[in-house]
Amino acid sequence: MKRRLVFGLVALALGVNLVVGARIYLAAAQRAEKDSPYPSLEIFALVLEKVRRDHVEGDKFTYDELVRKALKGMVQALDPHSEYLDASEYKDLQQDTQGSFGGLGIVVSIRDNFLTVVAPMEDTPGFRAGILAGDRILEIDGKSTEKMSLQEAVRNLRGQPGTEVTIKIQRPATGMIKEMRLTRAVINIDLVKDINGKREFPLGEDKIGYIRIVQFAERTGAELEAAIKKLKAQGMQALILDLRWNPGGLLDQAVDVCSKFLPRGKPVVSTEGRTPEQNTVRKARGGDLLTNRDGTPMPMVVLVNLGSASASEIVAGCLQDLRRAIILGEKTFGKGSVQSILPLPDGSALKLTTALYYTPSKKVIHAEGITPDIIVPMTEEDERNVMLQRTPGGIEALDEKERERVLATRDVQLDRATDLLRGILLYTQRQQKLGRQTTAKYAAPAESIHASAR
Repeated sequence: MKRRLVFGLVALALGVNLVVGARIYLAAAQRAEKDSPYPSLEIFALVLEKVRRDHVEGDKFTYDELVRKALKGMVQALDPHSEYLDASEYKDLQQDTQGSFGGLGIVVSIRDNFLTVVAPMEDTPGFRAGILAGDRILEIDGKSTEKMSLQEAVRNLRGQPGTEVTIKIQRPATGMIKEMRLTRAVINIDLVKDINGKREFPLGEDKIGYIRIVQFAERTGAELEAAIKKLKAQGMQALILDLRWNPGGLLDQAVDVCSKFLPRGKPVVSTEGRTPEQNTVRKARGGDLLTNRDGTPMPMVVLVNLGSASASEIVAGCLQDLRRAIILGEKTFGKGSVQSILPLPDGSALKLTTALYYTPSKKVIHAEGITPDIIVPMTEEDERNVMLQRTPGGIEALDEKERERVLATRDVQLDRATDLLRGILLYTQRQQKLGRQTTAKYAAPAESIHASAR
């Protein structure tokens, strides 16, 4: 009787499992069928054909162009940072992250609907040709720039070193129009700069160093290390690291920068995504370079603002969490997502958001940003003026009245950081002096006790 009961219960359990399993399998199969790509691909092909055949200008586009435009639209709809890159755009991205490219050495922007030179870089073809900040580029190789996008203009100005390009410029200050034929050269971008926008790194009487990181590209860590060594050789006792207006860049370089200020093995940033390979923890390598002779860390302030994004936020969040630096300025942008570059067989690539960044204390960066320890706001006008002060050639492009106004603008965030570090250094020196006095006070009685014991 008992055996029959046991067999009956086992059979019932197996039957229930079979029914439940079958339902789960059928539900999964139905979901898979509903989410199958093939019906959607049929609709896509149908729309593609109708656009090509029936649109009033459909014959002006090839199937390849239409498909690539569709890919761009699809990927851009995912989030603001994912992007489909055609072969030329992918090549431009690779050049930007390498920190060098073939070109004329002029920074350009669209200003008042004109393609305008922001600043020529020193010792480059554009600089040697006499191009000045504020010059307008009217033509590139005979093609008007009036309706040219900034990306297209940059692509036309760049090219293989040794090749030539003809540009026509207009100088608004004098009305001069001049055509120039220039030879492109390898342009190396300075990724780490001093207070004057150069790579000299002078140290003032207060012994507080200043380093600005412009972008996180392949040489950022190496250039930062060279700057620290140059400042330490002059007797630096504290550092201001400026990450304002830094849009970010390579994750590995953010880790490398943090490694210059942390003991080896300290956590820098973690990433979490949908796949196991996206769940990682990056740790500091090397060791803290910013130390005194006795091995104690030098005080440090990191400047940030709304223009600090991505890799800049990783550095600021890490140094804040580990209490290695004081963060001062304004809340950062909040771009804390990982974009993986996935090359495609035809030379194009996907820049796809695959994970999110987290600080060592597991604070999320994305859409939240990094809130400074000390908030010091600046107006948009003051920020613009400070940027012009930091840009080589930026002041020269202004008229006399505006030049005076820009030069009179104080960088209040830098001023506060300097005052803060001065206070820390003064306090530390007084504590050290007090410690030496205390040691001297008790040294004599100790000697007397030892003498009497003998």
